Amino acid sequence: MGIHPKIGITGLPRSGKSAVLDKVVSMVIEERKADPRNPGTNVIGGMRTEAIIEDGERVGYACIDIETGESGVMAHREIDSRNRILGYGIDPTEIDRVGVPAIQNAVGNCEILVVDEVGKFSVESEGFVAAVRGALEYDMPTLLTLHKKSRHPLLQDIRRRDDGRILEVTPVNRALLPYKILKLIQQAP
Repeated sequence: MGIHPKIGITGLPRSGKSAVLDKVVSMVIEERKADPRNPGTNVIGGMRTEAIIEDGERVGYACIDIETGESGVMAHREIDSRNRILGYGIDPTEIDRVGVPAIQNAVGNCEILVVDEVGKFSVESEGFVAAVRGALEYDMPTLLTLHKKSRHPLLQDIRRRDDGRILEVTPVNRALLPYKILKLIQQAP
């Protein structure tokens, strides 16, 4: 177990997990810009998830490589797949194409690893599960958003880690949680 925290952000669907994560990321980047000694290259890497909205309605989810901007549709109502979750067809090959290399490339090359949404869709990719497990063995600050109720072995292992901190987003703490997380990252040696 390393000395850098592995911080899991959890909460009910639409509680604001990704919003909290995005706020922490933007605060870290702003902080780096203000520090003249730090050029700010490769501060944050990994994968984030974004809802795909059509006509004001959520129709799917894309996974995005934070460093390159590359994106792939990992879940969509229109994907014809035997593997359907919550009405979305899942395409693990897009997670393998975009998310897995995003995580692997960030390990050791960035200051902070981000994995947005370790959850129902992403764990359908065995490559994703293996990439996250491998990344967690590396000692670097890691921010993950975790599906609250999933019983997938990967999520259970993350929750049990000695170097892990699981923080739940609630309407009461949503505004202050990013600052708490930033402090946890900064306190690491």
